[in-house]
Amino acid sequence: MVRMLIGGELVEGTRGLDVVDPCTGGIFTQVPDADAADVERAVAAAKAAYPAWRDLTPAARGEILRAMAAKVTENAEELCALLVQETGRPMGLAQFEVLHLAVGYLNYYAGLEALPELIVEDDTRRVELHRKALGVVGAIVPWNAPVFIAANKIAPALAAGNTIVVKTAPTTPLTTLRLGELWADIVPAGVVNILSGGNDAGALLVAHEDVAKITFTGSTETGRKIMASAAPTLKRVTLELGGNDAAIILPDADVAAIAPAIFAFAFFNSGQVCAVIKRLYVHDSLYDAMCDAIAGLASSATVAPGSDAAAEFGPVQNKAQYEKVLHYLGEARAAGQIVAGGDVPEGAGYFVPLTVVRDVSDGAAIVDEEPFGPILPIIRYSDVDDVVARANASPFALGGSVWGSDTAAATKVAARLESGSVWVNQHCALDPQVPFPANKQSGFGVEGGVEGLYPYLALQTINVAKPVAAG
Repeated sequence: MVRMLIGGELVEGTRGLDVVDPCTGGIFTQVPDADAADVERAVAAAKAAYPAWRDLTPAARGEILRAMAAKVTENAEELCALLVQETGRPMGLAQFEVLHLAVGYLNYYAGLEALPELIVEDDTRRVELHRKALGVVGAIVPWNAPVFIAANKIAPALAAGNTIVVKTAPTTPLTTLRLGELWADIVPAGVVNILSGGNDAGALLVAHEDVAKITFTGSTETGRKIMASAAPTLKRVTLELGGNDAAIILPDADVAAIAPAIFAFAFFNSGQVCAVIKRLYVHDSLYDAMCDAIAGLASSATVAPGSDAAAEFGPVQNKAQYEKVLHYLGEARAAGQIVAGGDVPEGAGYFVPLTVVRDVSDGAAIVDEEPFGPILPIIRYSDVDDVVARANASPFALGGSVWGSDTAAATKVAARLESGSVWVNQHCALDPQVPFPANKQSGFGVEGGVEGLYPYLALQTINVAKPVAAG
């Protein structure tokens, strides 16, 4: 059994949690199911480790973060195999998450620091703005990108001088727990603690009075619950929640040139990413051609277990999400015309074919809501002002994109979107140097870039009066 990391020790816990293979629907292993005592021990260990970690120089903390990244790289083959097993995704996608995203974010934040800023200096005073560590951070990680998102929370929290308790997703705990085992001899005891378990463990972490901040990635519904639970202790909260990203195809776009990229950004990880394309708005003049192109790509794609070398796309990761996707397939049939996919294969596992729906309109559940699975609605529009308004009408505002041959014109349209991130002729282009904010009901706070360090720091002004000259 893969073990939890608590206070520098590897712990099996007192009870087990089943882990299901999404390719078969069967249990293939167990991990520890953290109880209240485990959460308490982890928070206490992080609290005890905090002063010494805070007092290290940013450079010293950065050396440890780089060592953590190196350990991930050294063990990438094992980690990627575990990730394929628990998510069902193809190996190439697992390698991208582990080696590009997780390692990239760990290395980016290594040694990064927020330097003091001089606000005022005159004959009477000198005022500086400082940013100081908060204490213990609680991080709750989702099932769709467990290694990347864990690293994207651990790295800035540690770089800022905080310690951390990570709670893995119940359905994809293996690879993140294995990170804890690999890091046990690198990170000072208590600085990083990694727990596996169900929702109860996460709730205890959120409510704990010794946790100064919660960072959560997941559904908007759960984000609301976290805000409510964090309120009694007034702890800081960063929420990166659901998205319903719109992509707008302008009338001057080259369908043949951009269709493969549109397809890739819509069905990445079988649509199980908060910031992939969820609504595709296409101008009347290009509508039929784009629908045909995307449908053709989807129909020829291979959906199979990640262990299959031919696999291009894997299954929906867990039964609960699979059932939601099946619901949205029914909604798609009622609201529009399915031109690719739609027929769920018989047999074991949570496999759903890549599905494309045309002749569908705003107001349909498949357009207005987030399926979080491999279903793409393609919506017709004729007026740019109207489509911008429709894209902005969603309560979600995580990401969006605009596609066209005239880049300057496309950029002007992009600037009118309300989402936290807007891309032109690309989508979901994640980069550790680039902030990734969330607006509206997609959450608040920011991850990525130097700005992603600031939510892990408290502001302090130091206002020094200068001596008054004698006489």
